[in-house]
Amino acid sequence: MKKSSKLGFISTAVAASFFMVSGASATEDCPRGTLDKRFCDRDGDLVADAPTDKSKWLDPSTLIFAYTPVEDPAVYKEAWSDFLTHMEKVTGKKVAFFPVQSNAAQIEAMRSGRLHVAGFNTGSNPLAVNCAGLTPFTMMAKADGSFGYEMEIITYPGSGIDKVEDIKGKTLAFTSPTSNSGFKAPSAILKSEFNMIKDRDFKPTFSGKHDNSILGVVNKDYPAASIANSVKGRMLNRGVIKNDQLKVIYKSQTFPTTGYGYVNTLKPELAEKIKESFSSFKWKNADGSSSSLHEEFKAKSDQFIPISYKKHWTVIRQIDAANDVSYACK
Repeated sequence: MKKSSKLGFISTAVAASFFMVSGASATEDCPRGTLDKRFCDRDGDLVADAPTDKSKWLDPSTLIFAYTPVEDPAVYKEAWSDFLTHMEKVTGKKVAFFPVQSNAAQIEAMRSGRLHVAGFNTGSNPLAVNCAGLTPFTMMAKADGSFGYEMEIITYPGSGIDKVEDIKGKTLAFTSPTSNSGFKAPSAILKSEFNMIKDRDFKPTFSGKHDNSILGVVNKDYPAASIANSVKGRMLNRGVIKNDQLKVIYKSQTFPTTGYGYVNTLKPELAEKIKESFSSFKWKNADGSSSSLHEEFKAKSDQFIPISYKKHWTVIRQIDAANDVSYACK
């Protein structure tokens, strides 16, 4: 009996050792860093690899595309129309525009496989990468290759706010917790540069979108707001607001703009076609007129350029770290 018990103990120990080694091997075979447990990152680019199991690849008859929920979805459905027609030609798939209402809804749609290609705003890009399997590969840029936007803190003339410190005791409008320029960057900057913390030094409120914050300041609903100046520029170009209705009291360094990508579970051949549709798109028509996309974004964009999430989003990940932002999926 004792011998049998000893053998059983040894067998159990060997089995436990085997599983520990196997578990370690499996972990080493699937490094993931901050990525969700569903993903692997074997090439170290901080982005989820395509599944090794081909049965998990998506090859939909209709590709669903979404632009980050910054402004009126109806405006952007029209703005993207020429591009989506081009994507249909390159991929051989139907392409449908999906008007998302929030960053959370956009991330969940991609995470569940209902959204295949999308532009995620600067701040939500890391969460989309880590939780939804976004593979960002391009963003808009000027003809000379320059890109990006700045976070601005704005107020209205006559508000009594002439400098950032004047916001103390007042309300500051943010957009959403996942937005870089609409929340994360200003929170880090206000704390590090001005020793100002929300709820202690000022009252925070969330408008939901950059255009809501901008219009809120213009209409004097908010005394101040943190916004992306790229959105402000487009609203100025469309005549929605006028320059003299706003006053800028802070302007940040330049950040990368919206990152475009596809869900990592797409069939690799289809993913390559999607990348081709961005790189081959002509922003101007043969007669020199602007495409619908160029007409909307021409103030700061004339082309799509390749990007590296690992390189171009370094400063955004640093801001997230300063704000103790977690990439854990909820």
